[in-house]
Amino acid sequence: MLRPGLAGIARSPWVSALAGMALLGGCAPQQPDARNGREPTIVSLNPCSDAILAEVAAPGQLLAISHYSHDPASTSMKLDRAREFAVTGGTVEEVVALDPDIVVGSSFMAPATRAAFDRLGIEVVQLGMASSVEASLQQVRDLADAVGQSERGGAMIARIKGALEETRSDADPTPAVLWQPGGIVPGEGALVSELMAHTGLASHSAARGLQQADYLSLERMLVDPPDVLLVAGQERAQTHPALGQLNELRTERFDANLLYCGGPSIIRALERLAELRR
Repeated sequence: MLRPGLAGIARSPWVSALAGMALLGGCAPQQPDARNGREPTIVSLNPCSDAILAEVAAPGQLLAISHYSHDPASTSMKLDRAREFAVTGGTVEEVVALDPDIVVGSSFMAPATRAAFDRLGIEVVQLGMASSVEASLQQVRDLADAVGQSERGGAMIARIKGALEETRSDADPTPAVLWQPGGIVPGEGALVSELMAHTGLASHSAARGLQQADYLSLERMLVDPPDVLLVAGQERAQTHPALGQLNELRTERFDANLLYCGGPSIIRALERLAELRR
């Protein structure tokens, strides 16, 4: 049975959480004594928080993750790990049926959905976009605190900092372009741009005046190529045979799943970028 108050609640639109996550908002976490000392149960509606909570939450705490994490095109965690958890499409009805203490969702959660959770007494944690390593570390810390797992959050932060230390490059930067899905490039304020710079890959597109989500044409790429081209999309221009005729251009694939989330995705992105830099 659904809790009272669900009548008339429409299926809530879920804005793709490829928008990512960053600063914690919403209701303050309930105190342990409000739950008789037990750890809160959680439903995550965001693939970025899915990946963090899959590592930070204790066994049995994470009741379900977003359906995005079971989709190879949108998951930010390894599929075999994601498929250890149940999924939800994000409707109020589905979430209430799981009876969680906390729902973790995007900052784009529909106001009607948020209001429904509030009426039903379900705590909501909304997350925005992480545009830096420091912001991502803070979101891990805040999310771990919210679900009563500060120590596990600290362990994840330590792993991320260890990966940063291992992949730092002090060599002269190598000009590189990250060509994302849709033919766009990241701006200087994007998390992935910070990771590229950290591993010794200088943004060739930023040096040419391109900003966040600016479109990079094939023609411009051919006229002014970088030393390294990281291709994360599948557009026709990004697989054009003409790219293979640039003898000085090294072209590599970069997993698009590593573009949008912080948390443990940072470790995998750093390892891949450092590998490409070497």
